[in-house]
Amino acid sequence: MLPVSTVSKPDAKEASGKQDGAKQLDAGLLRRLLGTAWRYRWACILPLLIQVLLLTLGLLGLGFTGLGVDIIRHAAAPDSVPPPHFPLSLPPPAAWSPTQQIIAVGCLILLFSILRGILTISNTLALNRLVQGRLVVDMRAAVYDKLQRLSFRFYDANDTGSIINRVTHDVQTYTGFISGVVLQVIMLSLSICVYFIYMVRISPRLTFACLATTPLLWFASSRFSKIVKPAYRRNRELYDVLVLALSENLSGIHVVKGFGLRKQQEERFHKANMDYKLQQRWLFWRTSIFGPGISYLTQINLVILFGYGGWMVIKGQMPLGTGLMVFAGVLSQFAGQIQQIAGIANTVQQALTAARRIYAVLDTPLEIQSPPSARRLPKSLGKIEFRNVSFEFDPGKPVLKDISFTIQPGQCVAMLGSTGAGKSILLSLIPRFYDPTQGQILIDDVDIRDYDLNDLRRTMGLVFQESFLFTNTIATNIAFGSPDATRSQIESAARLARAHDFVSATGKGYDTIISEGATNLSGGQKQRLAIARALIREPAFLLMDDPMAAVDAQTEHEMLEAMESAMHGRTTIVAANRISTLRRADVILVMTKGRIVQRGTHDQLMLVPGPYRDTAKLQIDEEARKIGPSADVGTDAGAGTGAGAGADVDAGAGPGVEVAI
Repeated sequence: MLPVSTVSKPDAKEASGKQDGAKQLDAGLLRRLLGTAWRYRWACILPLLIQVLLLTLGLLGLGFTGLGVDIIRHAAAPDSVPPPHFPLSLPPPAAWSPTQQIIAVGCLILLFSILRGILTISNTLALNRLVQGRLVVDMRAAVYDKLQRLSFRFYDANDTGSIINRVTHDVQTYTGFISGVVLQVIMLSLSICVYFIYMVRISPRLTFACLATTPLLWFASSRFSKIVKPAYRRNRELYDVLVLALSENLSGIHVVKGFGLRKQQEERFHKANMDYKLQQRWLFWRTSIFGPGISYLTQINLVILFGYGGWMVIKGQMPLGTGLMVFAGVLSQFAGQIQQIAGIANTVQQALTAARRIYAVLDTPLEIQSPPSARRLPKSLGKIEFRNVSFEFDPGKPVLKDISFTIQPGQCVAMLGSTGAGKSILLSLIPRFYDPTQGQILIDDVDIRDYDLNDLRRTMGLVFQESFLFTNTIATNIAFGSPDATRSQIESAARLARAHDFVSATGKGYDTIISEGATNLSGGQKQRLAIARALIREPAFLLMDDPMAAVDAQTEHEMLEAMESAMHGRTTIVAANRISTLRRADVILVMTKGRIVQRGTHDQLMLVPGPYRDTAKLQIDEEARKIGPSADVGTDAGAGTGAGAGADVDAGAGPGVEVAI
């Protein structure tokens, strides 16, 4: 058995290394937070000036309150109490009675209070303009802008709830660092110095006696910060889970109700809610204990003040008003500033947690972007070529393997393959949603990574399997890719997509509002609007990812008409599993496990044993059963358009290839 020391030393070193790494990370985050504050330094000047004025007026109010007490004491016992000491050695006129002096002092105190009220309101407005009017807006815009430019890999790795929280709650907490930490620390340091000097001027001995417990306050604040730091990180993670549970339930409410899983979803949300509640309770409990604990230490100072300070007043070593009473007021203000350390430590940990999550977005490298000397692509000829393209999400787990083919301008290429064969990823590589791990994709004989990214994507019209439509008018959705499109251009695109008739039949035509989730449209209607949206840009390439995966026979017929119209004169790549769609292509690529295992026209592939003919026969037999035994389907099995007679054919890949259909 190994000695205990032999086993424990590596663990201790590892723990020490982790602590050092955490400290370095926090120090780096603090530097970046301070850098953000420095960028807004001029906007911080006004709140700081207002708070300096508030500090000055507060001290003046305390001083004149003590002066009023001394005036009253001297008027009550002029022989036993020395005359009051007026500020700046400027006594009131000799003709003034004590009553007049008291009235004057009271009016000054009232004036100071009014000015403090006005300045407090001004300070609140200035801070809100700084934080809510600039910091929050600028930071949210920066995070949102970065999210728009990140590749799909980032969205694959992060759930929607976490991303939404970073743009909303985390940004709000992050920007609170300036108002809740930077400005507070500056004012805290200034206030403590001013109060300390003020108290020392009154009585150095009493000052040091009353502040004997101050080191304990700093130690307690440091310990509190270390305890709550990991808890705040966990708190944000639990809040992400809560938001995700809510958003998924709302988005999938039809599924939840359809499967009768309301109770299970309620339990899931309840668990996420309770976990977050318990974590919040833990934080509130620690914060609630820390605040009174700090307050208890400051109360000890008051005991020392009235014990030692009262003895000094009795012995005539200090006046009661401008001495003990003012000292008590300043000490109370000093203690209040010290107590703010707890709030600042709390805000620092919240800001560090939020900053860590925000910088995780801002520091994510841009995998997909235009090269420094990007080539412009105002209009493409329509030629596209894949050269030995492979792609991996995770190292060693290829999704596409050695894909090579060429599409000439105006050709239509269709892809057939089971789920997971790689069709959607192949389509996603063309507009550079992802970049290939190996190989090249060329448009007009130029690597697409050499083109300006915006130019590249403007040459393409995209139609997805589940097309997303925004909660806006039909016209706005069609013109989404071309906001400056005229109504005639919108209608022209809709006619090409065979959408004009059903749009015109709606109550407000193109001004009809599409509901959230497009629940007021059928699946075929949504897809035809998506095709119109793709066509309005007059793209050189049309990319369609199985647009008829979930439509009925009548809708399929309408969609095929729309697709034929849309594909005219454009280079088209369509992922499909229906023979009715595939047979219209010039070339068909059959994919399995990320490889192309067959290629050719419908007629050519029907003559070769393999996955394509197997799939075609299954669909033809199914149609025959629907039509009846008298239907003649033999001719249809070999029928084709003949559009791709000159296409490259890899018939040898058919027999013996393992294909999952």
